[in-house]
Amino acid sequence: MRELVYYIATSLDAYIAGPHHEVDVFPIEGDHIDAILRDYSDTLPGHVASALGITATGSVFDTVLMGWNTYQIGVSAGATSPYPHLRQFVFSRSPGTNNSPNDDPSLTITDEDPVAVTRRLKAEPTGSAVWLCGGGQLASVLAGEIDRLILKVNPIVLGAGISLFSGGTFSPRTYELIGSTPYKSGVLINEYRRAGVTESA
Repeated sequence: MRELVYYIATSLDAYIAGPHHEVDVFPIEGDHIDAILRDYSDTLPGHVASALGITATGSVFDTVLMGWNTYQIGVSAGATSPYPHLRQFVFSRSPGTNNSPNDDPSLTITDEDPVAVTRRLKAEPTGSAVWLCGGGQLASVLAGEIDRLILKVNPIVLGAGISLFSGGTFSPRTYELIGSTPYKSGVLINEYRRAGVTESA
């Protein structure tokens, strides 16, 4: 059974973006970046990995899920296929009307139920973990499917914006802290596993 991992940057007050979906408020320099390049190279956008001479292996993640607003952040920067080294699923309520370039076979824009898609991916017999990239609304929909959380907690308070989980309602869920690494940059990377789920599950 493959895992769904919500790996994302957040502020101290649990916002993953500013009020207008700004993500450039998080520091992109510091010793935590070396750890990200080393341990999570699969999460680098294709153009960034190429510029840095890094080859993503798919050993950590081979599939990424994102909501339409998260996808649009890349599109606005000219990246219509932000993670070409991964299978990409973009969830939209009306994919037929979005008029977005979709000529990359690794990219699927769909209005299918995210839970159904996620369960199908998790049931695949082989492969690495599935990365939930964002945003907060999609995370709320998929809250019951998230096996691990990896939070890059940044030393900044935004006061408003897009929450880690936003929109919708769901029952409280308990997670166990399985790793925490502080960096001189002030960033703290915390990893949690859903309570009651073993590492081999």
